[in-house]
Amino acid sequence: EVRLVESGGDFVQAGGSLRLSCAASGFTSRDLSLGWFRQALGKEREGVSCLSGVNGDSKYGDSVKGRFTVFKDNAENKLFLHMTDLKPEDTAVYYCAAAFVSGSCSLSPDRYPVWGLGTLVTVSS
Repeated sequence: EVRLVESGGDFVQAGGSLRLSCAASGFTSRDLSLGWFRQALGKEREGVSCLSGVNGDSKYGDSVKGRFTVFKDNAENKLFLHMTDLKPEDTAVYYCAAAFVSGSCSLSPDRYPVWGLGTLVTVSS
């Protein structure tokens, strides 16, 4: 069974940092693209970052470039999102997602068929 489980969400002050984790099971992360997405209350789900398991390519949404870093631990089959300089507008439920793709990863949620249940990040001003 393919499964993704996120953790690490918390309540933080603006300017703080958090590291989210996504534990993958049922497949090997080298074989697919993994992405982080977020959805704030009343807004559409948006792509935050992604990492290709095939070529190592990574992408970031414009609003998080320079502040967030995506990386993975192949040995533990985990994807991480290190978030710094957090802003109140980063408040959202953060989801990990997986897709079997042959090339670079995508920030489009429609490309990902497998999703975790999400972890809540709340940033206070």
